[in-house]
Amino acid sequence: MTDTAQDLRSRAAELDAADPLAEHAAAFVREGDVVSYLDGNSLGRPLASLPERFAGFVGHDWGTRLIRGWDEQWMARPFELGDRLGALVGAAPGQALVGDSTTVLLYKLVRAAVDAALAADPARTEIVIEDDSFPTDRYVVQGIAAERGCTVRWLEVDRAAGATLEQVEAALSERTALVLLCHVAYRSGFVADVPGITRAAHAAGALVLWDLCHSAGVIPTELDAWGADLAVGCTYKYLNGGPGSPAFAYVRAEHQGALAQPIQGWMGAADVFAMGERYEPAAGIRRFASGTPPVLATVALEAMVELLERVGVAAVHEKSVALTGFAEAALAEHVLPLGARLVSPPAGPHRGSHLTVAHPAFRGVTARLWERGVIPDFRAPDGIRIGLSPLSTTFAEVLVGVEAIGEELRRAAAEPRPCRAAA
Repeated sequence: MTDTAQDLRSRAAELDAADPLAEHAAAFVREGDVVSYLDGNSLGRPLASLPERFAGFVGHDWGTRLIRGWDEQWMARPFELGDRLGALVGAAPGQALVGDSTTVLLYKLVRAAVDAALAADPARTEIVIEDDSFPTDRYVVQGIAAERGCTVRWLEVDRAAGATLEQVEAALSERTALVLLCHVAYRSGFVADVPGITRAAHAAGALVLWDLCHSAGVIPTELDAWGADLAVGCTYKYLNGGPGSPAFAYVRAEHQGALAQPIQGWMGAADVFAMGERYEPAAGIRRFASGTPPVLATVALEAMVELLERVGVAAVHEKSVALTGFAEAALAEHVLPLGARLVSPPAGPHRGSHLTVAHPAFRGVTARLWERGVIPDFRAPDGIRIGLSPLSTTFAEVLVGVEAIGEELRRAAAEPRPCRAAA
């Protein structure tokens, strides 16, 4: 072991001992064979309190109240929990709801924004989006553009970064209807200039929709203060809502009456139980609801929202900065000397809570890591993402994982390559 490697182990122990959030790591389930979980940006660990919470929900809320639960609490749950979640991303009450999947909410808000833009000015036919945005975002935009006869204006972004203010400004015109961008790029972890890009889009007469999937709960976000129009985020990453947990949507109050969401369901009607012949949208954020809310799926989400309300997103982000800095130092010692490349922004305001490192052998390396209980994720064509969920991740855990990446990369390099048959 090199002196630097030993120093990193000592440093990890010191950082864990001094970590003001260290006590919260024990609040998450840590059973099984996993020795280093580096994929909190894909699926967060479950809170250890969930069995008791689910038992209480089944035994009392559902089991004893039965259908009465809808009138007593469940009808309001998407909006009450939406307000609490909205506060974590800088939204005043009445502007957020929980429900549907990220894809469905993206469709609703993109389609509503594009329809409103076309109604106001038929020449606004362009949707601006990154060419390396998450697939769902790109696919939804492509589908809506085809439905509405619009054009997709692709921003060709650096895969190790993301969309910049300058790129967006160059793409904007009197034809722009909507800009859809990621607050944090899913591949690189690049943090976009939300207030700057939002101001630029507004100056061009366009709306902006921000994808918060890789920032909600870990990056300080001020949707109201930044002037954001619309936003969508998932809740199974840094919000630890569990696999398939519902997404959330933000619609700025001034837009709620002007946007007509396209999936007209009974939960978004002005009088839900009138069973009216024609659809009349509800006032406010409730008009963006469609079907029955996934009440059971919000139990885990509410538990994590409570924890974040106590801890504060600013404190979580402070640890995120420390974790990514430590992970970068560990990569520099154990992985980068083996021919891998760091393809994430440098430390600073444009780096989120995950790092991506690239090497041609990483697909096979990832499979071997999973076998030994080290869990990052692989992103084609050659990237390993190291996702650091601050409340559940320790510095020692990060070092164990990065050391294992280096070991498996050395193993892959040492394996004999198959010979090609002579022509």
